[in-house]
Amino acid sequence: MSPLGRLLKNRRAGDTHTAWNLPNLQGPGLLTLTSQDFDDGAAMPLKTCAKTIRGEDLSPHLAWTPLPPGTAQLLLVVEDVDVPISRPAVHCLALIDPAATGHLEPGALAARRPGPGVRVLRSSVGRGYHGPAPIKGHGPHHYVFQLFALSAPEIDAAADRARPRALLPAVTAPVLARGRLTGVYER
Repeated sequence: MSPLGRLLKNRRAGDTHTAWNLPNLQGPGLLTLTSQDFDDGAAMPLKTCAKTIRGEDLSPHLAWTPLPPGTAQLLLVVEDVDVPISRPAVHCLALIDPAATGHLEPGALAARRPGPGVRVLRSSVGRGYHGPAPIKGHGPHHYVFQLFALSAPEIDAAADRARPRALLPAVTAPVLARGRLTGVYER
């Protein structure tokens, strides 16, 4: 166990400040979000982790149940709720065109070459998907993949420059349905 991991062992952002709990991102319906790479609550494979810890930084496969009628845009938010700061770290923020794709292939959230119908936005770390790289010895980190079905494609070009903590509370399109999937990684 590293000294830093041991020192910060009991400091965690928690689930309270995730996108899932923002009042404007509540919705009446539920989606089932799944991955071929890991089950809900299970360990994420090394290939989905950051290159700094010998991973490939490859975003996982994601699939969801049929979307409710009227879905105009999907918002995907990936957050680490165990980071030792006051709020979860946003590891990926992306807009998905529901007409272009019904799932995401591995690597579809890459900053340089996103998959069809995917527009990656700025996250806490940079642009595109940034895989797990928790502090060694800090314990398990939970990476929450949250998908929101929006009734209007309201997020425009200005969103490309916005910080996640400013962008997420500003979403005003009604959420028709939402789903989440949690992956775990520990070093």
